[in-house]
Amino acid sequence: ALDDVRALRARYGDRIDLRLRHFPLEKHRHAYAAAQAAEEAFEQGQGWPYVEAVLARTEELASKGEPLLLEIARELGLDAEEFDTALIDGRHLLIVDADQAEGKAIGVTGTPTYIIDGERLDGGKSQDGLRQRIEEIADRVLAAGV
Repeated sequence: ALDDVRALRARYGDRIDLRLRHFPLEKHRHAYAAAQAAEEAFEQGQGWPYVEAVLARTEELASKGEPLLLEIARELGLDAEEFDTALIDGRHLLIVDADQAEGKAIGVTGTPTYIIDGERLDGGKSQDGLRQRIEEIADRVLAAGV
């Protein structure tokens, strides 16, 4: 999914609004903390670089947990102390909870899931052909000037 997101951002730039919504899965012990940390990274102006860095190190996140989230923040030059405080005080909980509730309401069951022009595309089981389908819809929408 990370490669797809990078490719979509590179191909479309600002022509499409690519938004991250959180749907932390219970089977991933640190997903909820990672979602909150991502929100803090967006608040500090480095959301996408942070998300990409965390997603590139998911195996390490499984073993190291929250200390890795702070380590990645430091590596990107973000205020890691503020990350730690945000994880403790829960300032981003409402955003993560609202995203998850919205996902459940529209039938999301896994990640990644993409919503484009009202169509839900589930990549949780397979990414095969997903980017092509997203590009087909995006190209159609952009051509129509919607």
